[in-house]
Order: sequence, then structure tokens, then C-alpha cells
Amino acid sequence: MPRQLGELEDAVMSRVWEWNRPVTVREVLEDLERDRTIAYTTVMTVLDNLHQKGWVRREVDGRAYRYTAVSTRAAYSAALMNEAWSTNDNSAAALVAFFAMMSSEQRDALRDALRIVQGDADRDDRDGDAGR
Repeated sequence: MPRQLGELEDAVMSRVWEWNRPVTVREVLEDLERDRTIAYTTVMTVLDNLHQKGWVRREVDGRAYRYTAVSTRAAYSAALMNEAWSTNDNSAAALVAFFAMMSSEQRDALRDALRIVQGDADRDDRDGDAGR
């Protein structure tokens, strides 16, 4: 189960996820420097830590590494939500409270997601019956 990323880890991973391609420390540094003063070695250490934690993989490119996300931001968010929900002693109440916080657009997205999941479950049920 992933633990929540720290602020700087999230800032770095946000770029890796957004760009959706192998990135260098220099590229991430230059983008981060638009918002803050940060050292090259700090970004390098964060990416190394993210690699050690399994969030990114890296490949040698000359004298540097190129880093690629191992999973998507959506998968990360889903894992965090699942962890928060599964560790609660009253799952139904937690869900109701969570849904109450949602905007109407988020509730619409939830309805769409449930239709997709339900459609997948219905297909699995039909496929299972056909094989009997």
C-alpha cells in the first residue's frame, strides 16, 4: 500500500505523470524552479528516493538517468482512497461523508465510473455463465 507522497515528492511526480515520458533531473529542476528555488541535488535525491520506493524506474542515458512513472496518478489516488476507506471501522459512514464533500461534477464522474464497473461486472457474469 502506498503511503501519501510528501510535498516535494508530489511536485516531482506530478511532472513525471503529466509529461508521461522519460524525464531527466534537469528537466524536472527547470520546471520546479518556476515556482521555487531548489537545488539540482535535491531533485536528484527526490527522484532517487522515488526510485527506491518503486514509484519510478530509471534508465541510464549517457551520464544521467531518465525516469519514468511506474503507475499513473489515477492508480495512486485510487490506492490512497482504498487505504483510507478500508482502515475505517464504519465504511458506509466514511463513504457517505466523502460523497457529501463531492461537487456535482465529481458525483457525475462517480456515476459514470460506477456504470463502467457495473458494465464490466455484468459482462464477467455473462462470460462465466456461457462457459458452464
